[in-house]
Amino acid sequence: RGRGKGRIFMRILITGITGFVGSHLADYILDRNEGHEIFGLCRWRSPRENLVHAFSRISLVEGDLLDLSCLIRHLEAIRPAVIFHLAAQSYVLTSFNSPLMTLWPNVIGTANLLEAIRITKLDPVIHICSSSEVYGQVRPEDVPIREDCPFKPASPYAVSKVGEDMVAFQYWVSHGIRTIRTRMFTHTGPRRGDVFAMSFFAKQVAAAELGMKEAVIHVGNLQSVRTFCDVRDAVRAYWLLVNMCAPGEVYNIGGNRTMTIGEALDILLSFARIPCKVFVDAKLLRPSDVTLQIPCTDKFRDKTGWQPEIPFEKTLEDMLIYWRDELARNPWKALTVVS
Repeated sequence: RGRGKGRIFMRILITGITGFVGSHLADYILDRNEGHEIFGLCRWRSPRENLVHAFSRISLVEGDLLDLSCLIRHLEAIRPAVIFHLAAQSYVLTSFNSPLMTLWPNVIGTANLLEAIRITKLDPVIHICSSSEVYGQVRPEDVPIREDCPFKPASPYAVSKVGEDMVAFQYWVSHGIRTIRTRMFTHTGPRRGDVFAMSFFAKQVAAAELGMKEAVIHVGNLQSVRTFCDVRDAVRAYWLLVNMCAPGEVYNIGGNRTMTIGEALDILLSFARIPCKVFVDAKLLRPSDVTLQIPCTDKFRDKTGWQPEIPFEKTLEDMLIYWRDELARNPWKALTVVS
């Protein structure tokens, strides 16, 4: 931490800064205009388009969570006061096809980061981003889901997040590494990858509007119940977390709009410029699915006063606008939607 004109500023490291949440978090911190220095860990092959507008205001360092030596070097050079650990293989469907390549970065990569902190004897606050997927398919009587709900992971991704969650807790208990864990429920918004349901739907709508595909939206299971949160509300919650919450704790974070995926799709389609049909595609169905996710966020709200502020309709409209602009600039990206 440093001081300037009576104000404390920090060196902040964000792993996964080039991704969906990481780039929005960087934007949020920069927009606060508090003088914090932002460093981002990214792989050499990571797409950086989400950060083009912010390149002059952040510092990117190349590295990989599976390379302990590079983590040690970067930590010694940066000496961050706060670390937001967001990097992960986060695609549930992909985790069924590549379970080991999900477990390695999410569990071993997190252990490497924490071990590097232990070795360098630094003392940052570390936000460990677990997931609501750790709870799996809960019983109706367990809804809304509290932090003490048993783990029942239903995918390799969920298993990896259980491991990451518990490794973070163990490093706090055993070594005093100041981890704070979050289990974020469904969150979406502009820049969301097209392997996630609502963003995939929005991309298909935008492609159909631009005449790049037929006006048929391919979907998976529309009956799953989710509680939605805007990514911009999520990163605001993460900032409050590292500034107001105690290490060793875990917090559910989630929105306040609960509905089925199908109901969310109906709202999205209301913003479409052309009528679209819906087709349930067997290829988009998971081998096992979590169909009921409604969070209890009382613990986090009582601690920080955080509340979601962005209406879900704005989230979906902004996401559709994002894909219209993205496909207009890069028509080749339409090739990855189902025809």
